[in-house]
Amino acid sequence: MPVPPRLVLFTRYPTAGLAKTRLIPSLGADGAAALHRRLAERTLGTMRASGLPMEVRTTGGTADAFAAWLGRDVALVDQGDGDLGARMARAAAHPPVVLLGADVPDLSVRQVGAAAAALSGGARVVIGPAEDGGYYLLGLGATLPWLFEDMPWGTEAVLAITMRRLAGRGIAPVLLEALADLDRPEDLLRWPELDE
Repeated sequence: MPVPPRLVLFTRYPTAGLAKTRLIPSLGADGAAALHRRLAERTLGTMRASGLPMEVRTTGGTADAFAAWLGRDVALVDQGDGDLGARMARAAAHPPVVLLGADVPDLSVRQVGAAAAALSGGARVVIGPAEDGGYYLLGLGATLPWLFEDMPWGTEAVLAITMRRLAGRGIAPVLLEALADLDRPEDLLRWPELDE
């Protein structure tokens, strides 16, 4: 029986002025932080509904603050130092693992379950492509630290570079459906119900 993958959510504490900063011009610092709070809670709800083991990689708040916010039923691990790639590589050091961000409102148990099933079936890599050229989900059945090195995080090139690196090593990833993430003010129009 294959080991089920661990779901890992990367998120920061919803402090006004530090969370979802690209949305501050539209929502204000408090509104952007409140939206980040709702998105993280929504993602964690999806993770809980999947029934898979899970942890939250945290930054910007104490363990007690995160536990009071997200609950004491989830493992909390500080993200540590380094760029996003270094932090992701640490979280992915013990596969199978599925890495998730908190800014994809349409993420559901369907995508998480499909990633877990692919990894349990022997896939080395599962990718949930984001419409902006990145990815919203990365599932790994093997330790592949070179996926995280020297990457222009936060740009539209991330997915293309990732695919080139995999192809160069003869790895064909399982691709899930593309979803949009919520990063910029114009993205708010897609999910008016989130903009309270």
